[in-house]
Amino acid sequence: MAYRTEQEEFWSGQFGDAYIERNQNHQIVAANTALFAEALKLTEHVETVAEFGSNIGLNLRAIHTLLPKASLEAVEINHKAAELLRKDSFFEVPVKVHETSILEFEPAAQYDFVLIKGVLIHINPNELEHVYEKLYQSSRRYILLCEYYNPTPAAIEYRGHKERLFKRDFAGEFLKKYQDVKLLSYGFRYHLDSNFPMDDITWFLMEKKQ
Repeated sequence: MAYRTEQEEFWSGQFGDAYIERNQNHQIVAANTALFAEALKLTEHVETVAEFGSNIGLNLRAIHTLLPKASLEAVEINHKAAELLRKDSFFEVPVKVHETSILEFEPAAQYDFVLIKGVLIHINPNELEHVYEKLYQSSRRYILLCEYYNPTPAAIEYRGHKERLFKRDFAGEFLKKYQDVKLLSYGFRYHLDSNFPMDDITWFLMEKKQ
């Protein structure tokens, strides 16, 4: 498949495969569960969930633990990750996986809760507006962004690669773009937390005005 950006090629190929091997452990799921429990306590009637950039589904495992009756869908560009998620027996009902780039994904439905975590930082900055629009259009009510925060746009070298990680105020841009979306809450997860360490992630829970 011909992708629009170098970043898509990067994550769909061998680097994306290697990422899977580096990110499989129970501590990640535990930390995810703690984060999502804090965010989800502010929501109601979440019956459908979609994650953009799910990888093998460690975030969705945490969501399923907290919302076992919710229907889960995922958008994932890496073939190996998508296949592992489809076959994951942790989920009583298999996750519906859309194996495609977020930039190419066309949502056919809206979901009560839309999640993206550690993915916007790897999107080509020129394509962020398109991704914001897909998140907005896919959400019936809630949107959760969990990303590295920086008050101004900054490109950071990532595991020896340039133009592969970008920090900025994603939530601020999203809220400015969509006036019918309000910020419900936000929080921070620190890498030295004694119980649930996470890679210095800031999360923002937003809601479409009903």
